[in-house]
Amino acid sequence: MPELTLADLTRILRAAGGEDDPETLQGDILDVRFTDLGYDSLAMLETVSRIEREFDLSLPDDLVPEMPTPRIALDTINSRLRATA
Repeated sequence: MPELTLADLTRILRAAGGEDDPETLQGDILDVRFTDLGYDSLAMLETVSRIEREFDLSLPDDLVPEMPTPRIALDTINSRLRATA
């Protein structure tokens, strides 16, 4: 069963946000709000779109505001991945 890891999420966030600096998104970011990490709603929609393509998963756009931190995003997306397995 596929699982979205923090490494996957940070890679996808960097790509969606046009950020190629490997120093970004380092450290303990699990409970830091995406907005505090510099990711606005448009970047998050792009992130979700990339996750959908990579993991062959369908996520509603209105799910984005319900995932304010990486920890919540990982929990939410992985629970949907488990449900579709």
